[in-house]
Amino acid sequence: MENNGIKNLFKRTRQKSLNLVKNLKPEDTCIQSMEDASPLKWHLAHTSWFFEEFVIKKVKSDFKSPDPRFNYLFNSYYVQAGPRFTRSQRGLISKPDLNDVLKYRKLVDEILVELIEDQNTPLEIVELGCHHEMQHQELMLTDILHAFSFNPLRPKYINKKIPFNEKINHYWYDCEGGIHHVGNQGHEFCYDCEQPRHEVLVHPFKISNQLVTNGEWKEFIDSNGYENPNFWLMDGFAICEKEQWKAPLYWWKDANEWYQFTLCGIQKVDDLAPVHHISFYEADAFARWKGRRLPTEFEWETLSNEFKEENFLDDENYLPYSKNNDQNLKQIWGHVWEWTSSSFSPYPGFSTKNGALGEYNGKFMINQMVLKGGSCFSPKKQIRRTYRNFFYPHQRWQMAGLRLAA
Repeated sequence: MENNGIKNLFKRTRQKSLNLVKNLKPEDTCIQSMEDASPLKWHLAHTSWFFEEFVIKKVKSDFKSPDPRFNYLFNSYYVQAGPRFTRSQRGLISKPDLNDVLKYRKLVDEILVELIEDQNTPLEIVELGCHHEMQHQELMLTDILHAFSFNPLRPKYINKKIPFNEKINHYWYDCEGGIHHVGNQGHEFCYDCEQPRHEVLVHPFKISNQLVTNGEWKEFIDSNGYENPNFWLMDGFAICEKEQWKAPLYWWKDANEWYQFTLCGIQKVDDLAPVHHISFYEADAFARWKGRRLPTEFEWETLSNEFKEENFLDDENYLPYSKNNDQNLKQIWGHVWEWTSSSFSPYPGFSTKNGALGEYNGKFMINQMVLKGGSCFSPKKQIRRTYRNFFYPHQRWQMAGLRLAA
């Protein structure tokens, strides 16, 4: 991507992060509800630190950070970039306050816009930083939803009319097997974990034309799906019992009516809408209960269509929905991240880059599962068919759901 394209991408991305907090109070941006989540103020600072550390310091030898301690406070997991503040205690960082963080962002923005015109600036790292920030934009929404869910006042992140859901006529879509090319060719931006492009053998399979719905999940609950170990992987059932899972995250039952907490506040659970905020373990147990399975990441990638009907952060719905359209596969883009049965492992020939940026994906290729397709919290620019999201199988706070295969 050339200079003007990078500059426009940078400005849009940075402004979007600010837009996500414009209706919040400073107090809202400081809370941390669990170790996996971070305060929104930290996200705003960390994404700025990324540009300072990996672009500005590399180009401007005379640059002096507004506070050298930011490297300790706002480094996430880049071990080669230096020591880091304890992840689980980010909510204790009351200083710098939000105004100071916003000033820090403004300084970084001004320098980066100027540096993008410098021939010595690594534009590919600026582009990486923008996509890195898009990932954090999604985390900002999942993290504030998790934090607000603990507040007895059940505050709304946004006043928004929720999408209307339609009944989709279900059928199984037949997919031919064969040898397919998967992974990214590198002609567009991609992460290292999406490469190298390579061949895989995919056997013939069937896949559902729609996402699993809340109504189907209620049937799973009513048939004691959460209590029956026959449907669960051992580790999954152990955490299900330990954490007393009885329904998806943010669901509760009151007077025989199911409710859920969303960024739009409390909502009745709509039977026609896609189920979301479930772990891999729950998705896998549901598939076994139905006598089906989760698709592999390669099955999903080889059948996914081009962008048509979609529901991303850009659409500002903040919830997945069900709508009839002329696509063979509904809800394939956005809506919810779709759990697959594939582990997040390196592709044949994968290698990490030297230096701290080589830590971006490679060191996480163990004990995590791949998700595909993006969600209604994902920026559209971030998503492509080769994109590999990954989370641990027990994690539930992401906007994740499932599609069945056979």
